[in-house]
Amino acid sequence: MPSRERRTFPLVPRRRRTGLPFGDLPGRRRGHGSEVISHRPYEPGDAVSAIDWSATARLSAVTGADAFVIRQKAADEAPRVVLVADRRPAMNLYPSTLPWFSKRQALTEAMLSIVTSAEAARADVAALEFAGDEAWWLPPGRRERGWQVAERDRSAPFEAPEDTLAQAFEFLGRRRANLPAGSFVFVLSDFLVAPSTETWLDALGHGWDVVPVILQDPLWERSFPAVAGVTVPVVDPRDHSTALVRLRRRQAMRLRDDNEQRYAELIDLLTSLGLEPVTITSSDSADVDNAFAAWAEERRRLQWAR
Repeated sequence: MPSRERRTFPLVPRRRRTGLPFGDLPGRRRGHGSEVISHRPYEPGDAVSAIDWSATARLSAVTGADAFVIRQKAADEAPRVVLVADRRPAMNLYPSTLPWFSKRQALTEAMLSIVTSAEAARADVAALEFAGDEAWWLPPGRRERGWQVAERDRSAPFEAPEDTLAQAFEFLGRRRANLPAGSFVFVLSDFLVAPSTETWLDALGHGWDVVPVILQDPLWERSFPAVAGVTVPVVDPRDHSTALVRLRRRQAMRLRDDNEQRYAELIDLLTSLGLEPVTITSSDSADVDNAFAAWAEERRRLQWAR
């Protein structure tokens, strides 16, 4: 992965948590944090800085005696971040040497952006992908996670099965003890083979903050160019064999309409489930970072609008 300094983005949860900085999540246990969850009477040894002077004044006025009140806060805990990488053969298109959108390079840049931002938020990072029917699972942790994800990305084959995303959600569902509610699950794929609605609902039922990261070529996959009468080389991603194809005008228009409809239906489905996808159409690292930053800013705006 490139070594240039990345622009990080805040891990903004879907639901706004009052009083918390972006990047930290409140725990259920009491402790040092920023979100007030209750009050109690002052006890000897309590820090003076924990006294709620407004509540103290109100209670003292009611009781007619000095009655100090202490704020109790939820302990701030770092979020947990999971990367699910789709490594179907089709995700290996196109080589970065060609002038088209390189999904492989965009996948690399997106993972680096997420890991860098997770590390900045002091988050535990996990990663999951498949090669054939074998799962590669990096359990949640903080030490050397960026290096481990990068090393895996350099050597990982693009041999995942077509239903790799469905298998990934099933795999994570069996590890719910390691993935508490509120865990971010970034799913990186072109979603040309998308999970079923039931699979999405099951994942959301676990309380995870699922974030689809859509990696699609804006010209050849979200639409289709007017190449009628032009001989176009078509590559089979499974064995990289190439065939020359000449399309009629009607065929090219049908492919365009089908691709645009498929993308619109994907966005409609994700929106109906309350998911806010990150759409990436460039493999340039700055463009990828900006896409995640825009996603975080939009989430922040939606939080305040709710």
